[in-house]
Amino acid sequence: MKVHTIEEHVRYVETDRMRVVHHSTYLAWFEIGRTSLLAESGHPYHELEAEGLLFPVIEYQCRMTGRADYGDTVRIDTTIETLRSRTVVFIYEAFVRGETVATGRTQHVAVDLNHKPRRMPSALLDALQGYVTQNESQNP
Repeated sequence: MKVHTIEEHVRYVETDRMRVVHHSTYLAWFEIGRTSLLAESGHPYHELEAEGLLFPVIEYQCRMTGRADYGDTVRIDTTIETLRSRTVVFIYEAFVRGETVATGRTQHVAVDLNHKPRRMPSALLDALQGYVTQNESQNP
């Protein structure tokens, strides 16, 4: 299983009055991890959109277990929990100085430009297969 890793520096705008990362920032970092994973797999999100494929978030979860502060470097690891022909669940873990500060997941459904569910192209499914954890992939 491949793990996609990207690092982000905590910007002041991402913090609250106490200079601690605001909870809403984690969802943005998860998006950075997800779209970067897609690009690494050879399927940048803007190209998928141009081909008529969108991935709206239909469910998300974030659990903060530590803290990130202004100036820290955050590492976001992204993998795929479940991959099916029309849905995908990404999972995320954010680290600061090697310690987990947040975990999360987002579930997405593949839709066309009219927001009707559709199958993902087989090339995309094949490219994402390597990121799936514990053989959870099914392509019915």
